[in-house]
Amino acid sequence: MSYDRTDTQSPVSRVRLLPWEGEDGNPCFLSASELGGALSRIADEIEAHQLRDAADVINGAQAVLDDRKAGEHALRHALRAVLQCLDAVRRIADSRGARLPAPDYDGSGTNADGDGPQLPAEVFG
Repeated sequence: MSYDRTDTQSPVSRVRLLPWEGEDGNPCFLSASELGGALSRIADEIEAHQLRDAADVINGAQAVLDDRKAGEHALRHALRAVLQCLDAVRRIADSRGARLPAPDYDGSGTNADGDGPQLPAEVFG
């Protein structure tokens, strides 16, 4: 699976990019009416599994990099695994980011009052 984020514009608003592709290799989306249903929960479980796998792959790749005796084959294998996981994590980030509520900004980096992003006073102690 090779995720191409430039080719995954949501067909309509309030859809979810799923963590798998269709038989034709194109991205799969879940309609708004099905969000929160059984298929959405399966997608959540797959994403959680992909994130756990990514953590394991990172640890394995680090071990290969730390091994000065690791050969080209081991390094290439580790890099392929890292790229595959990074591809999945990027897809998850795009999927989750697309489901966030739209910010209350006008596109210029400021909110309707002309100020930048606002944080509550408690954040600053």
